[in-house]
Amino acid sequence: MTEIIFLVEPDIEQGYIAQALGESIITQADDLESLKQEIKDAVHCHFPEPALRPKIIRLHIVQEEVIAS
Repeated sequence: MTEIIFLVEPDIEQGYIAQALGESIITQADDLESLKQEIKDAVHCHFPEPALRPKIIRLHIVQEEVIAS
């Protein structure tokens, strides 16, 4: 595996939640910078063997916005 993709969404209460697509990895943090570090830590825990660890972590950030018509 050369890359892993995380779907990042705002948490209902506060901060952000990130969930990996195709892997059982989920994490959360109060802000995006902290979330990036949490994601790296989670990937390292999920793939302890460096040779099997994805080289690229891609974040797909979904931000919903509602506007009046």
